[in-house]
Amino acid sequence: MAERSTAAVDVADNSDDESLTAEADQSTADGVANNRERDTDSDEAQASAGTNESGKASPPELHSGHKLARRYRLEECVTRLDGFSSWRAVDEKLRRAVGVHVLPAEHSRARSVLAAARSSALLGDPRFVQVLDAVEDNDLVYVVHEWLPDATELTALLAAGPLEPYDAYQMVTQIASAMAAAHREGLAHLRLNPNAVLRTSTGQWRIRGLAVNAALRGITSDSPQRTDTEAIGALLYASLTQRWPYEDDAYGLSGLPKDLGLIPPDQVRAGVHRGLSELAMRALANDGATASRHESPCTTPEELVKAIGEMPRIRPPEPAFTTPPEYQRTAYQQGSYGRGRPAPHPGVTQSAPTPPPPLQSRTGKALKWGVSALLIAALGLGSWQLADALMHRGGTSDDQNQTQTTDDNDKGASSKPESGKPITISGARDFDPFGSDQSEKPSEIGNVYDGDTSTYWQTDHYYSSDFGRLKSGVGVILDLGKAQQVGKVTVTFVGSTSVELRSASADAGSEPTSFDAYSKVADGKGTTVELKPDKTLKSRYLLVWLTDLPMQSNGEWRGRLADIKVTS
Repeated sequence: MAERSTAAVDVADNSDDESLTAEADQSTADGVANNRERDTDSDEAQASAGTNESGKASPPELHSGHKLARRYRLEECVTRLDGFSSWRAVDEKLRRAVGVHVLPAEHSRARSVLAAARSSALLGDPRFVQVLDAVEDNDLVYVVHEWLPDATELTALLAAGPLEPYDAYQMVTQIASAMAAAHREGLAHLRLNPNAVLRTSTGQWRIRGLAVNAALRGITSDSPQRTDTEAIGALLYASLTQRWPYEDDAYGLSGLPKDLGLIPPDQVRAGVHRGLSELAMRALANDGATASRHESPCTTPEELVKAIGEMPRIRPPEPAFTTPPEYQRTAYQQGSYGRGRPAPHPGVTQSAPTPPPPLQSRTGKALKWGVSALLIAALGLGSWQLADALMHRGGTSDDQNQTQTTDDNDKGASSKPESGKPITISGARDFDPFGSDQSEKPSEIGNVYDGDTSTYWQTDHYYSSDFGRLKSGVGVILDLGKAQQVGKVTVTFVGSTSVELRSASADAGSEPTSFDAYSKVADGKGTTVELKPDKTLKSRYLLVWLTDLPMQSNGEWRGRLADIKVTS
């Protein structure tokens, strides 16, 4: 059971206007929005949960420029629906953009909205858009949440076409694991749709509206886990087919043909990944669908996470390398100085130009004889020096042999292996055994041993130096090609980073995939760290393991590994 963190609740300094910070006692929460909310009445028809009667209170009369708690300045109204309004605002105290939900204090759902917001804030999971404050101020109730300007709604992504298999796999993996964690804390979403799923610029998927959106609309469900699981199945179905898996159109997507029923995604569009198609049907089995292989349906996010784990892992596509342009000869090589020369026709074999004749003039002959004389003199001098050196060595060989046999220090030095010799890294890969997808920027891994410190491999971004308390670290596995004596590993970072050097057993026949198979042999911290094992180390597989990350200029915590050098 994950721990709840109260650090996520940011209590506003409102002087005589107090923020309510009592702990939540309801099992609903809101992972708050960052992009414009586009929830409409037509979207309401897609929710499978029941809806209570709307509150009778009218929306409060607010306008752009209105300030809440002398701190939150309202900028733009993005939703006005059913007695509440949602705004893009500015937190003037911290100088950052935020989102705000506002409704009258006498609204019939005001109490449940406050409880939902406080529950979400106490969860403190970075995979959800965070609630920053939940306040009842005189005649208003408002909820303040993160605003992510770099994130894109799944609705907008699907408008351009279906997702690639790897992107769809990442989406369903991260969303399912996040919702499983929320349900373990007794929190449900109940309005999980393409408007509520966001992809950040770093490729992470985040969820907004964890229960606050449902509380604002009075949505409840007798089986919240089934409701959220089916919603994840619908998201995956839409990501694979660019179609909404019901008859009605929704979220800018066309529905399925009427009277046809729910058919598998790989029958809707060619080229759909078979495993993901079956996974979507298992999650949607609650609505009467069956998996193509007749596996048991997934009725909870936890079961869906388990089903994803049983699938073969989908690897990211290989980066596409463009063919370099054909070598272009210079104007001089192309003979442009000969103005009257016709350009060769493509595809016609050109005859090689005739080389100029050898020097036949009197000057040329003199030059040839001079060069020949110099060569003969050089050969004679070299032969005389070689004979003299051999004679001198023959007369002193006995003394040299005697010195070598009596000097114990020289003998020992000559028998030691050469140290400090560079060891070639034959391969590397990212290593994220404790992550939800067990992958961390694999396409950039070649930058760690390309010899160029201006390029780097970087981790995902996190909300604290300890990986947001989600895992103990991430790293890079180095393959040295064969078991070799390792004297030192020099690691260069962008920003001061804590790192450990771990080693697999010298007799490991293949690359170990378990973290426990790598033993710690050295550690350090800094931008350039020399990791020297205390004992003699021989291994083929080394693990450079990042344990504490630096803060980047944008306020995110991210590790950037620029270069690794291994020496004997």
